[in-house]
Amino acid sequence: MNKTYLLLGGNTGDRAKNLEKARQYISTQIGTITRSSACYETAAWGNTLQPGFLNQVVVVDTHLDAPTLMNTILLIEKKMGRIRTIKNAPRNIDIDILFFNRDTVNLSNLVIPHPEIQNRRFVLTPLNELSPGLVHPLLKKTVHQLLINCSDVLDVKKF
Repeated sequence: MNKTYLLLGGNTGDRAKNLEKARQYISTQIGTITRSSACYETAAWGNTLQPGFLNQVVVVDTHLDAPTLMNTILLIEKKMGRIRTIKNAPRNIDIDILFFNRDTVNLSNLVIPHPEIQNRRFVLTPLNELSPGLVHPLLKKTVHQLLINCSDVLDVKKF
């Protein structure tokens, strides 16, 4: 059994309903969601001229390996109507793999841990809610330490 941390997010349509639908797909196609953070609202990161995001971290037990997990996530996003255009474009759903066990993966289409975790308060805040003592396998710092030292100034508030 593999343990993965996924970040769910979106900023178009009914954001809360889209996160709920994503959790349902995850439960039926990926594995058991064992824990979920609260939902957090934040301004858009990167391309800031768009609506704010709703984000949530879920912990999932899965039998899938990391590449299969990534492919399944892409299928879920597609089923939910996500159309990929430009980087950081508005979207109804985005599902990112943050951690997969304590593994590191470096493939052309998949990097684990997610390379931007330490730079994004909207990731670290819900992650810290669930697992403040989780150690980043490359940076060798806990999620809580990463949050304290995060330079991202975007406000992240419970929804």
